[in-house]
Amino acid sequence: MNPRVRFAPSPTGPLHIGGVRTALYNYLFAKQHGGTFILRIEDTDQTRFVPGTEEYIVEAFDWLGFAFDEGVNVGGNYGPYKQSERKPLYKQYAQQLIDDEWAYYAFDTPDQLDAKRKEYEAGKKNFQYDCTTRLAMTNSLSLSKEETEKRIASGEPFVVRFKFPENEEILVNDLIRGEVRINSNLLDDKVLFKSDGMPTYHLANIVDDHLMEITHVIRGEEWLPSAPLHVMLYRAFQWNAPAFAHLPLLLKPDGNGKLSKRDGDRLGFPVFPLQWTNPETQETSSGYREMGYLPDTVINILALLGWNPGTEQEILSLDELIKLFSLDKISKSGAKFDPEKAKWFNHQYIQKQPVAELAKALDSQLKEHKIIAPLKKVEWAVVMIRERVNFLTEFWEQGHFLFEEPESYDEQVVKKRWKENTPDQLHGILNILSSIIPFDKVKAHDEVVAAIQQNEWNLGQVMNCLRLSLVGAAKGPDLFEIIKFIGVEETGKRVEKAIEKLTMNG
Repeated sequence: MNPRVRFAPSPTGPLHIGGVRTALYNYLFAKQHGGTFILRIEDTDQTRFVPGTEEYIVEAFDWLGFAFDEGVNVGGNYGPYKQSERKPLYKQYAQQLIDDEWAYYAFDTPDQLDAKRKEYEAGKKNFQYDCTTRLAMTNSLSLSKEETEKRIASGEPFVVRFKFPENEEILVNDLIRGEVRINSNLLDDKVLFKSDGMPTYHLANIVDDHLMEITHVIRGEEWLPSAPLHVMLYRAFQWNAPAFAHLPLLLKPDGNGKLSKRDGDRLGFPVFPLQWTNPETQETSSGYREMGYLPDTVINILALLGWNPGTEQEILSLDELIKLFSLDKISKSGAKFDPEKAKWFNHQYIQKQPVAELAKALDSQLKEHKIIAPLKKVEWAVVMIRERVNFLTEFWEQGHFLFEEPESYDEQVVKKRWKENTPDQLHGILNILSSIIPFDKVKAHDEVVAAIQQNEWNLGQVMNCLRLSLVGAAKGPDLFEIIKFIGVEETGKRVEKAIEKLTMNG
């Protein structure tokens, strides 16, 4: 089949994860069928343009790791791939629609349109510029040809509107939702070409999809209301329309409404792939990359939000997703985003990552704290603590005590475990540890436990106080693995420091 699909974001702000999912589904569909995946920037609305957005979009997909075959960042035979660079194209197609009587010039000013809306509101009606009202408006349908030409020649601002036929059933065949029908009398005559000489989304989108030979338009369901217009535009141009597939919405965790850009951080998790700083307000929104998510996690999560492989398998690589993906397994209903499930996915992927890759994250965090450690030590630390880590950013939090002595001690553990005889018990354990040369953690464990039992000490109390001395809290990996990592000498120093601080405080 060799389909050609595109992801066509507008550079009006950071890329929402709903947009990432749309791009992912396009990518999976294209790759499964040996097709082409295209990135097109739809920047016809210059008033909403936000600097840095285009670069952000490209960087986000570079991080996620699924590449475009054609587009603004890679080129191709169907460019330019930015609508503002295709501007001369659109005027001729708008003119073709006018010549073929599928569109018309409209000269109504914003004030006139506002007055008409208020007039309708006074009669408790909603105004719509459509087949029932257009002849009462100021346009080339209500004006004479001479008057229309005169206004255009004088430079009077105008827009070009699509002319919907009256009382016609328009059929949209959707690959996910089946047949969608709507009567043309319910639709407004959308603006296709603006007074600033730029096309609207509707005209540019259709022209570009045709010229770039797009075979399947896979996009969010928010575009479903526009589908009848798009179907009619293909008919007006006498072009073959692509297949349409409208994806279900991503919903908030409680299922109450669409997960929007405004929900970023407010609900405790990111809605953008990368951190974004608004160039005007300098307000920063968190991103999945900076929060410590792996790109494979984000891809896996988003793939399953609205699509089901039909099996119980949840952890799916990109290659597996490509093999399994199909549009007929996409749900019609919205999918709730579950941040706890996202955390679980990330934990699973961290356990699967090569140690060398995870070591880069820990090494970076060590350097932030002015600690330089040998690579083997960093990798060893990763092996010890990775099971406790849900996010890449947590390596320091879960393992800082392997590289620095504690500055404070968990007060609750001290209160519960630290007793008058604890210093003597810890000194006894230090003597045992010092006697095991070379140090062997299994032998050390066995001899320490034997000594505790022989002295009839409380095993939990003594072990927790030893851990408290080394870590600063009753947490962390295997205690004797920690001792092996930091060394018996450093263990002794930390125990003496804890005894000095906690005995003095007591």
